Amino acid sequence: MRGAVLVAVAAAIGNLLQGWDNATIAGAVLYIKREFHLETQPAIEGLVVATSLIGATIITTFSGPVADVVGRRPMLIASSLLYFLGGLTMLWSPNVYMLLLARLVDGFGVGLAVTLVPVYISETAPPEIRGLLNTLPQFTGSFGMCMSYCMIFAMTLNPDPSWRTMLGVLFAPSLIYLLLTVFYLPESPRWLVSKGRMKEARVVLEMLRGREDVSGEMALLVEGLGSAGETEIEEYVVGPADGDQEQRDTVTLYGPEQGLSWVAQPVAGGRGSMLGSALGLQPGSARQGSMFDMMKDPVVALLGSVHERLPGDGAGSMRGSTLFPNLGSMLSVSERPGGGGAAGSGASGAWDEESVAPDDDDEDEYLSDDDDDDQAAAPGGLEAPLLSRQSTEVETRANNKNEVPRSQSSMQRFSSVGGGVDAASTMGIGGGWQLAWKWTEKVGPDGVKRGGVKRMYLHEEGVPGGADGAAGAGGPGEYVHAAALVSQSMLYTKDVLIGQSPTEPAFANPPEAVATKAAASGPPWRELLEPGVRHALFCGVMIQILQQFSGINGVLYYTPQILDQAGVSVLLAGLGLSADSTAILISGLTTLLMMPSIGIAMRLMDVAGRRSLLLWTIPVLILSLLILIVSNVVPMDTNVHAALSTVSVILYFCTFVMGFGPIPNILCAEIFPTRVRGLCIAICSLTFWICDIIVTYSLPVLLNSIGLAGVFGIYACVCCLALVFVALKVPETKGLPLEVIIEFFNVGAKGLPEKALD
Repeated sequence: MRGAVLVAVAAAIGNLLQGWDNATIAGAVLYIKREFHLETQPAIEGLVVATSLIGATIITTFSGPVADVVGRRPMLIASSLLYFLGGLTMLWSPNVYMLLLARLVDGFGVGLAVTLVPVYISETAPPEIRGLLNTLPQFTGSFGMCMSYCMIFAMTLNPDPSWRTMLGVLFAPSLIYLLLTVFYLPESPRWLVSKGRMKEARVVLEMLRGREDVSGEMALLVEGLGSAGETEIEEYVVGPADGDQEQRDTVTLYGPEQGLSWVAQPVAGGRGSMLGSALGLQPGSARQGSMFDMMKDPVVALLGSVHERLPGDGAGSMRGSTLFPNLGSMLSVSERPGGGGAAGSGASGAWDEESVAPDDDDEDEYLSDDDDDDQAAAPGGLEAPLLSRQSTEVETRANNKNEVPRSQSSMQRFSSVGGGVDAASTMGIGGGWQLAWKWTEKVGPDGVKRGGVKRMYLHEEGVPGGADGAAGAGGPGEYVHAAALVSQSMLYTKDVLIGQSPTEPAFANPPEAVATKAAASGPPWRELLEPGVRHALFCGVMIQILQQFSGINGVLYYTPQILDQAGVSVLLAGLGLSADSTAILISGLTTLLMMPSIGIAMRLMDVAGRRSLLLWTIPVLILSLLILIVSNVVPMDTNVHAALSTVSVILYFCTFVMGFGPIPNILCAEIFPTRVRGLCIAICSLTFWICDIIVTYSLPVLLNSIGLAGVFGIYACVCCLALVFVALKVPETKGLPLEVIIEFFNVGAKGLPEKALD
C-alpha cells in the first residue's frame, strides 16, 4: 500500500499549507496593524484576517462541480498555484489593499485544498486504511501550524520582525506542493473510470496498489457509477458445488481454477428477508426492542450489524474475506494463461479494452432492464467478459451439429450451466466484500422470456450454517451464510431475449459506453434528488453544522486568556520574552498538544471506526465544556480556577482532534456516489465555511450579551445534540468500499422492508 500512502501524504500538503497560513496571519497581524495604522480601522484589520476565509467560501461554491468535470488533479494543481501566487504577492505587498488581494487569492487555494483533498484521498485509498489516510489532512494541518508558530516565534525575537516575510514564506512550501501535484500525483482512478478512461485508471490503480491484478477493483469502480436504482438485500447460503445439489434457484459462483465452483442458495423467505437475519435485525426485535432502536436510522442499523457480526476475530476492515477462500479475481483471464478466470472472450480468452467493440447486430439483441429506449452499450469485463448467457434453443441445435456458438465457448472451459440455474462470477473488492454478477431469467408482460444481469455485493456473516441449518465455518466442504446487496449492474445492463439467434453477447463493449450511459441519465444535480443521495447529503450537512457549533472556535479564542490565568504567560515573560513572543509561543504550545492525539486517532480510525470515535469523544467534549462553565460560574481560588480551566482546554483540544475534528470531512468524502461526489462535497464544505463565519463573528457579540459561561453552555448543548445525532443517524463506514456505502444509503432511504417489521 506504499503507493496509496505516498500519494495521500503528498496531497495532504495542501492542508499543511492551510495550517501554515492560519498560524502566520495570527502572528503577522500584530505587525500589520502597526505599519498601516489599523488600530483606528478595525474593519480593515478584520478583513486582513477574514479575506482568506471569504475567498475559501467563494471558491467552494463551484469547486466540487468543476472537479467532477475536469478532474481532482487539475483542481489540486490550481490550489498549489493559488497558494504560490498568494505567497509571492504577500511577500511583495506595498499597501493594505494589495495585501487584501493576496489574502483573497490565498483563500482560493485554501478552499480548494480543504474541499478536494479528502475526496482525492478517499478515491485513491484502499478501504482497509482509508480512515488513517484521510486523517492525514488534520495531522498535516496541525503540523503546519506548529511549524509556522515556531518560525514566527523565532522571527519575533528579532528587534524588527517583517510581517511580509512571515506571510510570504508560504511560497516556498507551496512551490514544493506545486511540483508534487504536477509531476507526481495521479488523477483519481474513480474519476477516470467515470469518464471512460479505463486504461489510464488501470495504470493508476496498479501504481496505487502495487500489483498488476486490479481487475476486481476496476469492475467495482464501473459499478459505482450509478447512484440510484432498486437495491435489494438478499441472504444466501454459500458452499462448494456438488452434483447432488438441487439446481433450482441457485446461483453458481465460479472459482479461479478449472472445474472449481461454488453454489449460493437463497434462503427461505425471499428477497429482503436478510434484514431480519443476515444483518442481525431479527424480525420483531431490533426495530421493536426499544425506543432508541426504533428511532435509529436504518443505515446505522444495517452497517452496525455488518460490523458486529463479522466472522472470526471481528477485526473488520483489516481482515481478509473468508467467504470464498478459493475465489480470486475473475477478470484477468489474459493474465492467467490456460483459463484462470470465470470466462474468456471467445476461444482465445484474450481481451483488450481498447480493441473490442460491439457489432451493431449484437447491440440490437439487448434491451435495458429499466428502459427499452436505452440502447447505449454497456462495457463488459475490463479484461475479459465475466458472464456468457445460457444457451438458447438455436444454440442447442447448433451444438447437436457439433458447432460451438460464440456465446458458449467461454463457459465451456469450466462447466455448463443448466436451465433455470443462475450463473455468477465473483472477486474480492476489499474489506471482506465480494463482487459478483448473477444471471436471471424472467417472463415479461408480453410473454417473452428475457435474461438479465444483476450485480451483487456479498459479505460473509459471522454465524455460519449449512443449507439445512448445520454449522459450518466456511472451510472446504462447508457452508457459510452471506449477505448480498443486489442491484442493476452498470457493467452489464442489457437484457437478453431468450431464444434469439446465437450471437456473441455484448458483454465486452468499449468502456467509454459506461460514461456515456451515465451522462445520458441527465445532469448530475438531478441525482441529488435520489433518495439515497439525499439521505447521505442530509447526514453530511448536519455533521458539518454540528461540528462548527460545537465550540472549537470559541475555545481557541479563549485559550490565550486561560493559559495566561494559569500563569504560563508570567512564566514565559520571566524568561525575557516580549508580549508578542509570549502570545505566539502559547499558541504554538497549544497546537503541539494536538498532534499526539491526532496520531492516536489515525491509529484508531480504521480499528474502532468513525462512529465509535465520535460516540467516545463527544461526551468528553461535553464534560470539558461543563468544567469550563463551572470554573467561570462558581467562586474558587485563583490557582484552582486556572488549573481546572487549563486541564479542560487541553482535554477539549485533544479530544476534538481525535473525533469531531477530522471525522466530518472523512464521512463526507465516503458517503456520496462517484458522479456527484464533488458536488455533494462542495455543498458540505460550503456549509462548513458559512457556519465557520457565523460562529467566528457571533462570538464577540455573544460574549458581550451572555458572557463566557453562557457561550460555553450553548456549545455544550450543541454537543449533546451532536451526540444524539451521531447515535441515531451517522453510520459506521470503516473498511467498506465506497461503492458499497452508497448502496446501504439507497436501502436505508427506503426504510426497512415490511417483512423486517412484522
